Amino acid sequence: MIIDFHVHVLPPEDMAAFTGTQFHRNIRATSKPSPTTIENALEAAKIGGVDITVISNPIHNLRDMDRKQQLERCQRQNRFNAECQNKYHGKIFGMASTVPWGGDEFLREFERAIKQDGLKGAWITSSLQGQYPDDDEAMPFFQLAQELDVPVVIHPPSVGFGEERMRDYRLASSVGRPMDGALAIARMIVRGVLERFPTLKVVGTHLGGGICEMIGRMDYAYTLGDEVYFLGRYEPMLIKHKPSHYLKMMYLESTSYWVPGARCALESVGADHFIFGTDAPPLKSLKAEGVDLIKKLGLSPQDERKVYCENARKLLKI
Repeated sequence: MIIDFHVHVLPPEDMAAFTGTQFHRNIRATSKPSPTTIENALEAAKIGGVDITVISNPIHNLRDMDRKQQLERCQRQNRFNAECQNKYHGKIFGMASTVPWGGDEFLREFERAIKQDGLKGAWITSSLQGQYPDDDEAMPFFQLAQELDVPVVIHPPSVGFGEERMRDYRLASSVGRPMDGALAIARMIVRGVLERFPTLKVVGTHLGGGICEMIGRMDYAYTLGDEVYFLGRYEPMLIKHKPSHYLKMMYLESTSYWVPGARCALESVGADHFIFGTDAPPLKSLKAEGVDLIKKLGLSPQDERKVYCENARKLLKI
């Protein structure tokens, strides 16, 4: 069995806004019908031989909204994902969209989506309007996610920082998004989120955005003490172990289409914490390639089953 952990869909009423954000205007994106339909998700699953599709949406246009609009948009996404989960029982499972630092109304909507609609976890952006998941305002959200015992998936926004230098050649997508994801994970580690919530299940999409190539540098920044005074202070100290200890507590998702990078992430967290995903839709033409990437890693049959299916099953309780 194959479970694709990373597939985006949009409610029909939000299709027109797919390339309508300020970001899309900045990069002069062509306005065409959105590929992120539930029908395309099901068709892509057939192409790749995928048995179960986990649908989600980071909702890139949250960046252009105020809190009230963001809440309404998350509610609409959550209702649509729940409808798809019910309609395509056993083939589709949904994740809830939320803003972790949005306050009580977002917490209530997240809890409702899990308890009443039966959605399987939370999908949040690595940053939004200058805020990151390690901000103090997000701690009640992580407390609730830990109590609900559901995973929190970190996915980049359309672009986080440095947008002015990434408007050409699709660099915002290929470089900017993983950079923002890695920064969010790094901050969650050193700011003690995983120390504070040790049973919290965190998933980093896109191999954690390259965090596995940086974690050694984060370890020596932690351990070298005053020898590297010239790199700045390491305080307040909020963690008790090297950053790599906390990275191994996380799960990483396989979307990358680059075998050496996927192998690095797999070796960093282990086969028990590596999850198959394709980000297709919207990249439907890459579905089969994403499936094939796992086969190219040369895993044992047991570890391959973990990556394709068993790890996601345990996380999502399906």
